[in-house]
Amino acid sequence: MKMIGWIFLKAFIVLFSMQQCKTETAQKTTEQPATQTVRAKTNLPLEKIRLPQGFKIDVFAENVENARSLCLSPDGTLFVSTRDKGSVYALRDTNGDFHADVKYVLAEKLRMPNGVAFKDGDLYVAEISRVLKFENIETRLSDPPRPKIIYENYPAETHHGWKYIAFGPDGKLYIPVGAPCNICEPENEIFCTITRINTDGSGLQIVQRGIRNTVGFTWHPLTRQLWFTDNGRDWLGDDSPACELNFAPEDGMHFGYPYCHQGDLPDPEYGTKRSCNEFTAPAQKLGPHVAPLGLEFYTGSQFPAEYKNQILIAEHGSWNRSKPIGYRVMMVKIGQDNKALSYEPFAEGWLEGDTPWGRPVDLEHLPDGSILVSDDFADAIYRIYYEP
Repeated sequence: MKMIGWIFLKAFIVLFSMQQCKTETAQKTTEQPATQTVRAKTNLPLEKIRLPQGFKIDVFAENVENARSLCLSPDGTLFVSTRDKGSVYALRDTNGDFHADVKYVLAEKLRMPNGVAFKDGDLYVAEISRVLKFENIETRLSDPPRPKIIYENYPAETHHGWKYIAFGPDGKLYIPVGAPCNICEPENEIFCTITRINTDGSGLQIVQRGIRNTVGFTWHPLTRQLWFTDNGRDWLGDDSPACELNFAPEDGMHFGYPYCHQGDLPDPEYGTKRSCNEFTAPAQKLGPHVAPLGLEFYTGSQFPAEYKNQILIAEHGSWNRSKPIGYRVMMVKIGQDNKALSYEPFAEGWLEGDTPWGRPVDLEHLPDGSILVSDDFADAIYRIYYEP
């Protein structure tokens, strides 16, 4: 009997210890920050993405709903905007394995906060009619401050009203104002432009005109001259007009909208008012209705030398076309005279037949020389890297 009692006592001690262990583990789990996430093996069909030889693709972050524009701080925080969701996120890769493991929600219920830009510790976010600033944001990721409104007089129209923003080499914040329509001749001169303001919201200037809807621009890393994408008008058929990659070596240029498309196609409604030869033609005609958005000059050292200072463009994909095209990342090679030499696929496979499973939006460099690509359809951010 003594032996039986001793066995029961030992069993009780073991069960009690196991229960204590479970309780402590549960307490540790609940004490972790609510923003902590655990990366699971992806269910996205990355094997379908076609890349040049030696390149690979992985998921940097998943479940980032409606991920649009990307902006990486010098300290490694990736800021991610949305358009339809109305939120702004911050992602951190805390262990350096090229997979984000922490996600912070910085803002919610904003009005199409498509644009994000970072400067001197502050995060700038563009809504439809205003620009917000979150000061010293990286010290407050888990407890974001209330944003300051630095400018609030942009038009309130939502048609092409979402904004991509970026700081130029001059330190000013560049902000586009799209056409409030498919095709029209707006009375207010602020429409169909790229503007810029100072960091405090002062000094509004119109920089470029005749632009239907740019959702991506950047500056050449050597010449510091502006390049931008533009989405062509709808309802002129499957193959017309071409979307555009444009080059603006100086301020005050006009790129044709609404009078002329793709540099040589007069608009059927407004084309009689002005001639195409009055305007700056695109540096490269892109595919018709491919919806080019974010673009970057590749400035890293990881990719082969032939990629250096060439343009990568995220094409979101067509909707106004019987046979869908786009849904890919394209490369445009630029010569020393700023002439486009080629327009060719870099990453494709998000479109299967006529059905997309992903839609690239924006690009961002990582310090190791790899490239991030956001996808607002698959709610993901990919990392493309070179590993021969």
